Amino acid sequence: MSEERSDADLLAAHAAGEAGALAVLVQRHQDRLWAVALRTTSDPEEAADALQDAWISVLRNAGTFRGDAAVTTWLHRIVVNACLDRIRRRTSRPTTQLPDDTDGFRSLADPIDRHEQRIEHLEIEAALALLPPDQRAAIVLVDVEGWSVEAAAEVLGVPVGTIKSRCHRARAKLAIQLAHLRNPDATGNVPPGGVISQQRTGEVQL
Repeated sequence: MSEERSDADLLAAHAAGEAGALAVLVQRHQDRLWAVALRTTSDPEEAADALQDAWISVLRNAGTFRGDAAVTTWLHRIVVNACLDRIRRRTSRPTTQLPDDTDGFRSLADPIDRHEQRIEHLEIEAALALLPPDQRAAIVLVDVEGWSVEAAAEVLGVPVGTIKSRCHRARAKLAIQLAHLRNPDATGNVPPGGVISQQRTGEVQL
């Protein structure tokens, strides 16, 4: 069955003209790629458009995949690049708009203290939106999605040291913005790793 085939097999099958192969790949990765797009753009409309652009790129360029990286890495690279392209084109607009739906948080839902977690998620999204796009992309991949620094560097096409530097600067800013989430009574003394890398709720590190 198609659902049991590897990502690489599905991509190759699509490139060879097999109907339905790409649909299985989309279904398999859509939710995670949507979450990455939403956090990278901080705008649900831009995220949806960027993800659509990315899948069109996959549709057209599947035959260029040579297996030098995992399919998931290749897909993330296409999605992040599509997001960054849209961010560059909207430079005249503010980047602090918050998501007004909860679709991006489906995998984060927890029946216990859902309202409190929802507020924390929105505060994290707002803090991420204040970061420069390059820092935001790096921190989303490493601290939110759990990618290694090496894998994030491969996705973004930059040296490992650049990812480390971007994450360091992003964490320093997030530590200030989100200090109250880690310790509501503290006014300082936030660990260097920042709030996102110090605490977990569901799949996202808070």
